[in-house]
Amino acid sequence: MKKKILISMYSLHIGGAERSLIGLLESFDYKKFDVDLFLYRQEGEFLRFIPKEVNLLPTIKQYTTFERPVKDIIKEGHFFLGSARIAAKFKSKMKNRGQKKDQGTYKQMQYTWFYSMPGLPRLNHEYDLAISFLGPHNFILDKVKAKKKIGWNHTDYFTIVNPDKKLDEKMWSKLDYIVNVSKACEDSFLKVFPNLKHKTIVLENIISPTFVREQAKEEITEIIHDKSTKICSVGRLSHAKGFDMAILACKKLVESGYKVKWYVVGYGGEEVYLKQLIKDNNLTDQFILLGKKVNPYPFIKNCEIYCQPSRYEGKAVTVREAQILEKPVIITNYPTANSQLEDRIDGLICDLSVEGIVNAIKRLYMDLKLRNKLSNNCIKKDYGNISEINKLYNLLNQLENKEENKKVIL
Repeated sequence: MKKKILISMYSLHIGGAERSLIGLLESFDYKKFDVDLFLYRQEGEFLRFIPKEVNLLPTIKQYTTFERPVKDIIKEGHFFLGSARIAAKFKSKMKNRGQKKDQGTYKQMQYTWFYSMPGLPRLNHEYDLAISFLGPHNFILDKVKAKKKIGWNHTDYFTIVNPDKKLDEKMWSKLDYIVNVSKACEDSFLKVFPNLKHKTIVLENIISPTFVREQAKEEITEIIHDKSTKICSVGRLSHAKGFDMAILACKKLVESGYKVKWYVVGYGGEEVYLKQLIKDNNLTDQFILLGKKVNPYPFIKNCEIYCQPSRYEGKAVTVREAQILEKPVIITNYPTANSQLEDRIDGLICDLSVEGIVNAIKRLYMDLKLRNKLSNNCIKKDYGNISEINKLYNLLNQLENKEENKKVIL
């Protein structure tokens, strides 16, 4: 008899976690598992990549209110949920006093879920396993009936999440297992909650090299093929991704006489600020924001260098994809950088600063031998990791054998 699995997610707009979910869905053996996908909002460019075997559950109107303006959801008649959002915002402001704006994002989501729970309906199905792919994980804990429940952590928890710790610990403690997408993410999570070590496992983002290489063949016209060295970056336009540092690095390279063009695939809240920064530094011809792209791979393929100038990362899917496309990669030395690549073997790790980025690009710009060495080492490595799904299968088998309350061996 097939096991029944539920996976919950906010939506399928372009993003690293969303791309990772598609990789997971593509990897299931559907002869053995029935998989239901519950999206709070059926929106996003990746909807078309949901495998046909997945049963996409109908939306429930109350859950469609998440991540939408309060005035819109009140207009639709969701007075209780609208009030919950206002209360969450107020409490978050009180708790985040004196902190930077983006340090309060997760906390506001925590309070939103906490205050909204009485107004959210239960899901009328039963499952062997419920997976919440992006936190907070209150939905599967309180609104889903399942034998076991797992929540995913995609980020450097210690450095960037800044949760209401008491509320957060209560939530994570109720899960049967906590999946981290890298060992570095697990270590970071355990700095915050060392008492939950017996629940944590590592299951990396699943990427299919064949899929990446096939998608990279798509023809594009935005990259201008001239004598400049082309650099590509992919990511949300946010403070965490460090594109402001990339612009200032580009400025220094241009002023020093380096012929470079830097293409960025992505969108986000800092777009207006970054456009102005590009304009102020007279870089409109050298630093190009390409906007939202469903398929970033042809852009990576058509550039000579891939750079991830981030301040924080969990484990950047885009870096691994650039390596699959045999690009010499530069990443900044964010806290989890060493879990991403081997420095000077299949990429470079540079100082997390404008100068650090400048020096790393200069190095690859001038040293074609090093560039080729990094690319060739990427060719030799197998970055495919579809076998990661076996960890989930093993976990299910152990749960079936009632090996409860033990550290999972994967």
